[in-house]
Amino acid sequence: MKNILDSYNNINDLKKMSFNQLERFAEDIRKLLIDKVSKTGGHLASNLGVVELTLSLYKVFDLEQDKILWDVGHQTYVHKILTGRKDKFDKLRQFGGISGFPKRCESKYDIFETGHSSTSISASLGMARARDLSKEKYHVVSIIGDGALTGGMALEALNDVGDRKTDLIIILNDNQMSIGKNVGGLSTYLSRIRIDPKYNKFKEDFNDALRKTSIGNGLADSIRKVKSGIKQILVPGMFFEDMGIKYLGPIDGHDIKELTKVMSLAKEIKGPVLIHAVTQKGKGYKFAEENPDKFHSISEFNLETGKVSKIGGETYSNAFGNSMVKLASRDERIVGITAAMRDGTGLSKFSQVFPNRFFDVGIAEQHAVTLAAGMAQAGLKPIFAVYSTFLQRAYDQVLHDVCQQNLPVIFAIDRAGIVGNDGETHQGLFDLSYLSHMPNMTIMSPKSMGEIEYMFSWAIEQNFPVAIRYPRGGDHINLKEQKDYIKGKWEVLRSEGNIALIATGKMVGTAIEVADKMKAMGIDLTVINACFIKPIDKKLILELVKREYKIVTLEDNVIHGGLGSLILEYINTIEKDNEIKVLNLGFEDKFVPHGDVDVLYKLNYLDFDGIIKSIVKII
Repeated sequence: MKNILDSYNNINDLKKMSFNQLERFAEDIRKLLIDKVSKTGGHLASNLGVVELTLSLYKVFDLEQDKILWDVGHQTYVHKILTGRKDKFDKLRQFGGISGFPKRCESKYDIFETGHSSTSISASLGMARARDLSKEKYHVVSIIGDGALTGGMALEALNDVGDRKTDLIIILNDNQMSIGKNVGGLSTYLSRIRIDPKYNKFKEDFNDALRKTSIGNGLADSIRKVKSGIKQILVPGMFFEDMGIKYLGPIDGHDIKELTKVMSLAKEIKGPVLIHAVTQKGKGYKFAEENPDKFHSISEFNLETGKVSKIGGETYSNAFGNSMVKLASRDERIVGITAAMRDGTGLSKFSQVFPNRFFDVGIAEQHAVTLAAGMAQAGLKPIFAVYSTFLQRAYDQVLHDVCQQNLPVIFAIDRAGIVGNDGETHQGLFDLSYLSHMPNMTIMSPKSMGEIEYMFSWAIEQNFPVAIRYPRGGDHINLKEQKDYIKGKWEVLRSEGNIALIATGKMVGTAIEVADKMKAMGIDLTVINACFIKPIDKKLILELVKREYKIVTLEDNVIHGGLGSLILEYINTIEKDNEIKVLNLGFEDKFVPHGDVDVLYKLNYLDFDGIIKSIVKII
């Protein structure tokens, strides 16, 4: 049978298709997705789950006028195929290729960039109100997942939507999964809706019976006036109705005919309306259906077996997870907290061994931080495992609820530094900057996976907030681990020459290799491990200044507000006879795009050659 995708050109082709053709088109798209993502890696399961939903959307709405926003954005591969990028998937998430998320620079149809969850309703509501103020006529549609609804921002937006009855269509893509299994009361509520058809059946039978007689007709009209009382008892979507949002569903998110029918109806409804579509994550690919969490974001894999092509070794996340189990077995005060990232942060084993001491709060980082603060105040030792990019969402809670009260909450900050293919929204390049100016906060970073256990062991014994940040993946160089720590004291790894290379975390390994290469060039370096980013080792810095060392700092963070800035600020307070040359190496004041990690370091002059050239300039 002819592949419809081969002859597909644009949205106008889709609008002319029959339902049978659309169903065949859906299968063609699935085959393309599985084939391309198996070679490039990417978010597969979520995209397989929204094929029919996306086709229905673009069948019903006019993309030249209507605005469609996707929450999180990692499920927009189908959207990209339909909007002129089907031939660009060979370089999906690779440097110079298309992003795995909506990008305004890629297409006029990517109208808002999303990479973190729970944002689409707020953004789409803003567009809808701008439309109304400018007296324009178009539809605004927000697609959001059931997992993202646990995010406080989504609930705040829902509350606002119903208040002024703004015309807005919200599509709840309910695949019963976020990245990990959904948790919490809202997830339970949606589960009840999925399996409870009683209300719709009752309403249809009741109305049919009444409309058969003239008396019944009048009674039906009267009942309409008091239907809110009946709804309170029977409507599965009453949560949304009480907020002032018309609820339609649940409907089969893979039935194109039903989806288009309901979406067309929603276009005619005044005020906000929510369409509840139930989908299957990973649909159409056996391995993704059976393991949707594994195929949420996956590297290259074998199409026939579903097995990942490149098996990674030990990672910092694994080392953290193993350390948590070991430390928790010795200290009953330790509890683990995650925001829907149990597996990604390495807490899976901990959750199995200590189920009563493990707390997955869903996509709710703000709540997670203040929950930890409450636990710490009550005598526990909470460890919140979170990606660097997601901790940004809880800045206020870290500052006020933890640091202001000087509570012993430990932040296990995973994915610090460059993460690669997910791009700007996920690069962990800002945590040192947004944490270092918080009073009472101590920041550490291990130079190797072997130091994870020792750092957390030290942190648990402290009575103040500690953030320990580490990169994605594993070590690229073997380094002897440091086992004992004194707050603010650095580790001198090499004492050669009068150029001091001060590095932190993952960059310490790079610093050692740079020193080796420069030694072969006849240039000796002193290499220092800044295991503490805050407080800095003022005693050691003062000694370097007095001995008139040239100082180079190296970090996988933006330069502004990072380790180098802290060192430079302190040096400027020291009385000195001669000018001290200080070179800060890190990421410049810009967002770093998606691409291979090594490529991104090279482009930012943080590979061996780039660092050596920078150091040579100050000699």
